[in-house]
Amino acid sequence: MARYQQGDIAAATSLIEGISPRLHRFFSAQETSRAHADDLLQETWLRIHKVRHTYRPGEPALPWFYAIARHVRVDHHRKSVRISEGERELEVMSKTTAPRAGSAGNGDGLDALLAPLSASEREVIEMLKVTGMSLEEVARATSTTVGSVKQKVHRAYRKLRVKLSGAAPGKERSEKLP
Repeated sequence: MARYQQGDIAAATSLIEGISPRLHRFFSAQETSRAHADDLLQETWLRIHKVRHTYRPGEPALPWFYAIARHVRVDHHRKSVRISEGERELEVMSKTTAPRAGSAGNGDGLDALLAPLSASEREVIEMLKVTGMSLEEVARATSTTVGSVKQKVHRAYRKLRVKLSGAAPGKERSEKLP
C-alpha cells in the first residue's frame, strides 16, 4: 500500500488483484444483483484511489479497505432510499393532481390561461402554484437547478402579464402586477 501511495503502478495492480475478490464477496453478500456488487466495487476502488493519501504506512491495509467499502455501501443504500422516496412522492403527487387537471370548470380556464406558455414553463407553474411545491422541490422534480426554475417562472409570469393586460407582446406595461 505504501508503494501504491508513491505511485507504483505494479503495486496498485497487485492490490486490486488481491483485494478485489474479497471486497466483491463483501458486496455480493449484501446486494441483490451481481451488477450492483460490481458497481460498488468500482466505486470503492475510485474512492480508495482518491483517499489513498490518508492511509498510514505500517498500519494494516485490509481494515482500511473494508472501512471504505462499508462507507460506499452505506452511501449507496442512503442514495437508493432517497430515490425511492422521491419516486413515491412523485407518484402520490401525480395521483392527486391528475383529477384536478382533467376536471370540468377550472381545468379549461387554467389550460386556456396557460396556453401561451411553453411546456416546461407550464409544468413549473403548475407544480408551484397548483400543487404548492417549493422551488427546491420543483428543481428536484424537474432535474434542474433552483435558478433555472426561477428563470422559467419569471418568463412565464411575464407572458401571463402580457396576456392578462391585453398588450401586444413586447409592449409590456411598466407597472408590476401583484
